[in-house]
Amino acid sequence: MVQLSNTEPVELNCAGKRVNLDCSVVMGVLNITPDSFSDGGSYSNLAKALERAEEMVNEGAALIDVGGESTRPGAKSVSVQQELDRIIPLIEILARDFPVPISVDTSKPAVMREALQVGAGMINDVRALQEPQALEVVSKYPIPVCLMHMQGTPATMQNSPHYKDVISEIKEFFENRLAACETAGIEQNRIVIDPGFGFGKTLAQNFLLLKKLHLFHSLGVPILVGVSRKSMIGKVLDVPVGERLFGSLAAAVIAAWQGAYIIRAHDVKATVQALKMCDAIAKAT
Repeated sequence: MVQLSNTEPVELNCAGKRVNLDCSVVMGVLNITPDSFSDGGSYSNLAKALERAEEMVNEGAALIDVGGESTRPGAKSVSVQQELDRIIPLIEILARDFPVPISVDTSKPAVMREALQVGAGMINDVRALQEPQALEVVSKYPIPVCLMHMQGTPATMQNSPHYKDVISEIKEFFENRLAACETAGIEQNRIVIDPGFGFGKTLAQNFLLLKKLHLFHSLGVPILVGVSRKSMIGKVLDVPVGERLFGSLAAAVIAAWQGAYIIRAHDVKATVQALKMCDAIAKAT
């Protein structure tokens, strides 16, 4: 597996709960939304969400990523209050009672602030802290943040994605965001990057990104990959969302082999097992 060069083993300190990244780990997806592309509506009930979170921890998830607003292609935005009402009661319980860090999948600074105040240990932002005040909010809390690349917005991103050179343009985007974070006082050792598979990319661009994922190691920060059940898998295999496990696992292993530190996945148990095999083979001497 490709690893960051000239660095000590990577560890994320998520509000006191630590995630060791000496091998690839799984971030379990927990969407508290009615319209997410895969599990929309499944966990909008607090009891069901807590049950699923416990299940993911037992299956080996190193982090749980809670989202209250769908970012699927064509998704409509929700208000700050709607998002808070969906996720804050859950995050408060998870942060207090569960052993793994809780990440919050949001782009809204007000939601970030409230989630961090009740114990969230990581921010996962599809807009890479570009919303007004987002940098300022995150700079005040010593927690990791994942910056994702997206061309356009969830409502428009898949209309007509276009790049002259998808790899170099996304790398340049991250270089600029890393610089903006440094200026805001967010240290590089707190930053994770996500190339944003399916977020303003064509099918061919998604596959090229995955094939050349190792090129992003030159940025010097850990990589997160989220390909679980996405349309890039469905289009190749010609299967619906519920039948994309095998394709998701193949993509996850390819990402991990190239040094992706965090794999964001719906199917936690299967992904954890696939990554353990990948790690065991990589460590063979």
